Amino acid sequence: METPTPLASLQQDVAALAAVWAGALPAFGVLPSDAQGSFELMSGSGLVSVTDALTRLRRTTDALLVRAAGEVGRRSGPEFGTEGLAKKNGFSTPTRLLASSTGGSTGEAARLLAVGAATASRQDFSGQARPARHPHVAAALDAGLISVDAAGAITGMLDRVAPRADAAVVEGIEKILAERAAELPLSLLLRVIKQAEARLDPDGADLRDEERWLGRSLTIRENRHGMTELTARLDPESASLVTTAIEALVSDGLRAKSARADDEPVITDDRSIPQRQADALVEIMRHVLGCTQTIAPLAAVTTVTRIDLDALRTGLGSGSIDGIDQPVSAGTIRRLAASADLIPMVLGTDSVPLDVGRTARLFTKTQRLALHERDGGCASCGQNINYTHAHHIRWWKRHHGPTDITNGVLLCSFCHHMIHRDGWNIHATPTEVWFIPPPHVDPDQVPRLGGKARFSLPRSAAA
Repeated sequence: METPTPLASLQQDVAALAAVWAGALPAFGVLPSDAQGSFELMSGSGLVSVTDALTRLRRTTDALLVRAAGEVGRRSGPEFGTEGLAKKNGFSTPTRLLASSTGGSTGEAARLLAVGAATASRQDFSGQARPARHPHVAAALDAGLISVDAAGAITGMLDRVAPRADAAVVEGIEKILAERAAELPLSLLLRVIKQAEARLDPDGADLRDEERWLGRSLTIRENRHGMTELTARLDPESASLVTTAIEALVSDGLRAKSARADDEPVITDDRSIPQRQADALVEIMRHVLGCTQTIAPLAAVTTVTRIDLDALRTGLGSGSIDGIDQPVSAGTIRRLAASADLIPMVLGTDSVPLDVGRTARLFTKTQRLALHERDGGCASCGQNINYTHAHHIRWWKRHHGPTDITNGVLLCSFCHHMIHRDGWNIHATPTEVWFIPPPHVDPDQVPRLGGKARFSLPRSAAA
């Protein structure tokens, strides 16, 4: 039996691309010789198939590039001195050699080197082969299941916590993260990685919060066009106060605009979201400097924090702030609690009326908090909680759907419109949300997991 070569996967991906490319083009007529003209002639489903095939080919190529980068880094080590590969080719570092070869930034080259070193197999002193430092990420990368960016984010976090975390637990978390990376876009994967770091290194949570607080800054400068630019870097605790206030005013304005949609406004409000956020900041500052009354939308605003009861009691562990992806230490949550009016909520107990049946059309504040806990934002795309609304899965009026948690889902306006327009079905339980695609999107209609369950680590993973 012929032994597969390192290029076998690359050759297979090229052949697969050629097949779907041919299938996406019209069967008759003169075909263009340039790529742009070919794409313009492709059917919609064909273009999607070609895009998927190109992505697969790119990941296979990137995996080979990572392996090459790892070897370049190894041969350019300080132990080689002036005989190192980079220096022999006229570069001071392997990073500069790779950046020159790829035409990219030194940051991108450094990431290739780091991932290459973290996923390369090793040898012990006797010359025996040893697995890579991060074997699960290495296997997923070589199989073309994850991107270099995803691999770098995972291995970087694991290397940070390795000195303080149990090795067996780290490997278990690595396996979970490699599996999630194959299923999630990078933006949602980063949320999983942040949670994993908080789980793996609970003792470092207070230190990380302190480092972020010390790193806070706000710079104010006027640019050459006469516009004043504010650049802020805020720790999660500080950011939660600022973002909650601004997003409350923006959301209130968007709700008012939606309520006036059927009317003919005298002046059309076509401000973008960034413009609305800038106006909200100015409104808050105007109030602070001269107003004596509370800004109406802010009067009922609540910053919601979530933490396990044991972590709250002991001060060990981490929690979260709605609208902020980065977990924070239990100490930060306790400090917030010390200066706040607390409304404790224990989800799922008999004392909390999560299900109100048909007696009310709108979801209560308690129900919305429960939906926030389950969905973590838009259950479909992961949009920030502050830009979502609670919707009935089975419509309250048309389908007589109850106002219950298992008939509710958090959706942003775009996903809400898209789901109704394209005919998606939704199945919800108290802990999960599943989206069933219509046949024209997926002929097999395989359910797709949504909500927070996509990027939350299982509780057993912390054991």
